[in-house]
Amino acid sequence: MQLEDYFEFLEPDAIRIKGHRIGIESILRRYVAGEPVEEIAHHFNTLRPVDIYATITYYLQNKDVTDAYLRRVERLLAEDEARSDAVPSQAVERLRRLRAERQMRQADRETRAREGPLPDR
Repeated sequence: MQLEDYFEFLEPDAIRIKGHRIGIESILRRYVAGEPVEEIAHHFNTLRPVDIYATITYYLQNKDVTDAYLRRVERLLAEDEARSDAVPSQAVERLRRLRAERQMRQADRETRAREGPLPDR
């Protein structure tokens, strides 16, 4: 079996672990951050250890190409997030309104608590 047989190369910016919807960037982000393989395996409990080691080996054997891939994926994720923030869904808008209302109520309670009880008339 070749190392590349562990992956599905869907497009230039989408490399998945074969049989999963998990992109190699999910594994490599943790690996590059210094997370031990055992913790990575625990987090991705549907993957076999050999899938994780294959991903890391692929990264180490193709470091320049894989680092460029990771940078592209991070840039695409940031662009997607920016688009989402610019044109939020109705559900996101509703959640934002609810959060703002909750924050206003909390601020009002804190103000009243600082000022103490109202004087009797």
